Formats: sequence, C-alpha cells, structure tokens
Amino acid sequence: MIYFDNSATTKVASSVLEEMLPYLKEEYGNPSSKFYSLAVNAQNAVKLARKRLATLLGCDDDEIIFTSGATESNNMVIKGVANTYSEQGNHIITSQTEHPSVLETCQYLESKGWKVTYLGVDQFGRINIQDLENAIKKNKPILVSIIWGNNEVGSLNEIEKIASICREHQVFFHTDATQVCGKISINLKELPGIRFLSMSGHKIHGPKGVGVCFIRKQLANVKTKLTPLLHGGSQEDGYRSGTLAVHNIVGLGKAAELANENLDRNIEKLMFLEQKLTKILKDRFGDHIQLNHDNKKKIPGILSVRFVRKNNEVLIKKLAPYIALSTGSACSSGKPSHVLQAMGKSLEEIRQTVRISLSPENTLEELEIFNRL
Repeated sequence: MIYFDNSATTKVASSVLEEMLPYLKEEYGNPSSKFYSLAVNAQNAVKLARKRLATLLGCDDDEIIFTSGATESNNMVIKGVANTYSEQGNHIITSQTEHPSVLETCQYLESKGWKVTYLGVDQFGRINIQDLENAIKKNKPILVSIIWGNNEVGSLNEIEKIASICREHQVFFHTDATQVCGKISINLKELPGIRFLSMSGHKIHGPKGVGVCFIRKQLANVKTKLTPLLHGGSQEDGYRSGTLAVHNIVGLGKAAELANENLDRNIEKLMFLEQKLTKILKDRFGDHIQLNHDNKKKIPGILSVRFVRKNNEVLIKKLAPYIALSTGSACSSGKPSHVLQAMGKSLEEIRQTVRISLSPENTLEELEIFNRL
C-alpha cells in the first residue's frame, strides 16, 4: 500500500526510533529525580530534545513546554488564558476553519458564558485580515487563536500580519502550527506577536503522544502566567504536571533535528511531488477533478481534490488496498468537512473531496499509481 495520508500522521523515521529505544530499555530514569545516573541521563536527554525543538522553531530552550500533542497544547492555551485573564474580558477570536481541538474548546467556553467570534474565510480557507482587526476593535479579546496552515486544504494564513496586529492591540495570539512545523521556515524570534504555538511530533516523522506548547517569555525573562491544564507537580516550569515521557521526547527532539537539517530539501521535494501529482491528476481525469486549494501561500504537499460524481468514502474504501487517503481531518472523521463548508462548498462537493498529503519519503514512482486508476 502507498501512503498518502501524511497530514493525519507520519511514519516514525528509523533514526528517530533508534534514538528512542535506549530510553525504553536501559535508560529508564525519571528526569524529575536527582543525583543518580539514570535520572541525570534522562534530564540531559530532555535538555537536548528541548534545544533541538527550540532550534527548529527559532526560540529559547525554556520557551518549549512538552505536552502529549497539539490537542493538549491547544486546550492548555485556550482554557489557561481564559482562566488566568478572565478579569480582563471574556471574548476570544478564532476562525471557522480551526482544528476541532480549538473549535470544541471554544464551544466549551461558550457554554460557560464566554463570547467567541468565529471569523469567516475566503474560498481557499484564509481569514480576512481586516475582519480580524475590525473584530478586535469592536470588542477587544483576551486571546486570538488562528491556525497557521490548514490541515485539509493546506492554505497558509498571513501569520506575520496577524501576529503584528495582535501585538499592536496588546492581545495574546496563539497559533496551531501542527501542519507547518518542518514544512516551512519558522523563526519565532522574528514574530514577537506570537505568544503561544502548538505542534505535534507525529506530523514530522516523530512518535505519537508527544508535542510542544511554545510559551513566549515576557520582558526580563518573566514567565507568561497560564493556568495549567494538568495539576499535580512542578514539571515543565509548573505549566504541565506529570512524569515526562522521556522516550517520546527524545524521539520528538530527533525528529525536529532531522526536519530542521533537511528543511530546504524537503520543501523542494514536496513542491516537486505536488506539481507532478497535480499534472498527473489533470492529465488523467481532466474535468472530472477540481482542486479546492490554490497554488500560492500553501503548505507544500497537501492537495484537496474533488472527484466529480464520485463519493469520497466509497472511493477511499475502493482504493484502500492500494492507497491510503482520507476525506479530511482524522479528528473529525465521518462528519462533513467544516473547513470546506466554511469555504462555501456544497455538501455534494464536500462528499466528493479527498485529501492527498505527501511526505518527502514519497517517490515519483508512487505517484504513478493515479495513472492506473
């Protein structure tokens, strides 16, 4: 089977697995313990992983907080800001095309009396910058949460402008960067308006069950206050209690190192594969396919393709012995895509759409399978 569902998850790289294995066997120490070698070795392994993540994201080591993944990080930021800064207001701004872990967290807060503005998007899934500024001026929020790159159609929001606007209006800005980490260049030191960022390890050929919440320090290295999602210990500067999963953190650190070292090469490979696949699909199916994305300002390697008059679930099941595809986000499987709905697509169009998401490990030869359908 050829795997084209890399936005859902990726294969763990062999060198990542090799680096993890010692921490599942002989190096089993708890990094929160002290003095003896097993604990010190675990502490050093976590320290190295934190440094590798900071290098990938362009931030300081102590701004990296390890979590179980982007879903936890998103919950942690949105609920944590809401609880910590509730005296400053009860308004949050997000968009209609966020990941379910953002949308459902905001809906939960609405049930508790919070006001949430869900910004609309254009035909490719991007928010309008003026809409954001107008919403901030109308009712100043305590938090803006906008996805960096969409997981279904690949469209990139204008994060630099969004971050600048939020900083100008002194509003916390959080971005779910799960799909862009390792696929575009990120330097958080050059984007001071981003206060919080979320990512997951399993999207960059690392292990599942581990991710990062970037929390920017305030002036004079003062930690940003945030109510923890998990209480019960002082791990991760008090932001996230619980014994650290050292093996997963080590794997994430190695995956981040690989993504950073190969970033330019991977981007070039993904763009090449996407262009070739687009040509193959158009040559093979002609007017029987339509692309829901544009070719500008998008994550390389994500294609949202409508197969006209073909039910997407029937098509995916038929192709399952040969190709791994999805209808969209794995976290909202079985539901019509809220992303495509927000983009103005009809239910018929949505039910004819599949997502093809590539990895640098995919080959040109693998793409040829679409010529044989």
